[in-house]
Amino acid sequence: MRLRRIFPARCVLLLSFTLLLGSSPIGNSEASAAEAKTSWQLNWERTIEGAKKEGKLVAAIPASAELRQQIEAVFKSKFPGIELELFPGRGPANANRILSEHRAGVRYFDLLISGTSTPFGILKGGIIEPFEPFMILPEVSDPKNWYGGHIWIDNAKRFIYSFQAYQTENMWYNTTVMNPEEVRSYDDLLHPKWKGKIGYLDPRTPGSGTSTWAFLWKIKHEEYLRKLAGQDLLLGRDQRQLADSLANGKLAVVVGLTYYTLLPHVKAGLPVKPLPEPKEGNYTTCGSGAFSIIQNPPHPNAAKLFVNWLLSKEGQELYGKAMGQATRRLDVETKWLTATGVKAAKDYMTVEEHFKLENYGEDTVTEIWSRATEFAEKVLK
Repeated sequence: MRLRRIFPARCVLLLSFTLLLGSSPIGNSEASAAEAKTSWQLNWERTIEGAKKEGKLVAAIPASAELRQQIEAVFKSKFPGIELELFPGRGPANANRILSEHRAGVRYFDLLISGTSTPFGILKGGIIEPFEPFMILPEVSDPKNWYGGHIWIDNAKRFIYSFQAYQTENMWYNTTVMNPEEVRSYDDLLHPKWKGKIGYLDPRTPGSGTSTWAFLWKIKHEEYLRKLAGQDLLLGRDQRQLADSLANGKLAVVVGLTYYTLLPHVKAGLPVKPLPEPKEGNYTTCGSGAFSIIQNPPHPNAAKLFVNWLLSKEGQELYGKAMGQATRRLDVETKWLTATGVKAAKDYMTVEEHFKLENYGEDTVTEIWSRATEFAEKVLK
């Protein structure tokens, strides 16, 4: 009888201790961590298998031959068996094609990587997927790995992801035609000697030319832009042609072109360099770092694979070197970009300072850019 009474008591004690251990914060924390790790790993494994079955990914990317070559080489080596179909081109052209195809019931593109204002047309058309569900790897999904956390261009903070933030010298000059000390202010572009010698990426279509025009509209106002238009600007929508005109000395300076367009000329040793920042300062941009998932992508698993690879440390290092633009990933070195006229926001300013200077959010694009573009339609012929 005595043994019978003692044994149950010991069982109760043991059971109580086990329940206490299981309900402790440490036990729950370890179990949750293990479960979360298993969850993302299983998700990743299923994604890879699904991508192999789909066998293809279709993405619209910026008009950079260097970027296309680098992505194709590295992505295919990491994920053999997945055909990568890339469409390098100006963002507006790619977006217009995606939108028109979607309206016609054609589902061909999975992804769009573009400049600042390009995705808003397809966002307005309601054909962009929420982005965050495509972020699987912890190094990608954890906001602690990113300057400013996760930054979205759209007001809903769901659809257009910004993986870059920087200031860039988007005025380039020919070193045999212009002395950089001759243009230390935007006002210096109004000097008579530069009449007919200024190229400009047409601000009436989305692109870097538009963002610069909008910035000038904001800080220098319409009278300044009217005088600038009177300088007989060589307006162009073909970035390569403008770059060639600068390199051969037909132009002294080009506004709206950035490093990746001029990279072939730089590599060839041609006399082109970025102008130093004017005294009025510069804006922050996400450059060609606006990332969107097209609604109902035909290759959803391959799209997830690409998103996580591109936003990984390896992908962001590759993208930054090919484009000459600065990632927000905190573990990627970006100070080398100062040699190309680019200052990464994470290296030179607080997050608060960055947002004060931003020139790419939905409100900025829909309000300031639209009004500046309307003015451009009036004064540019």
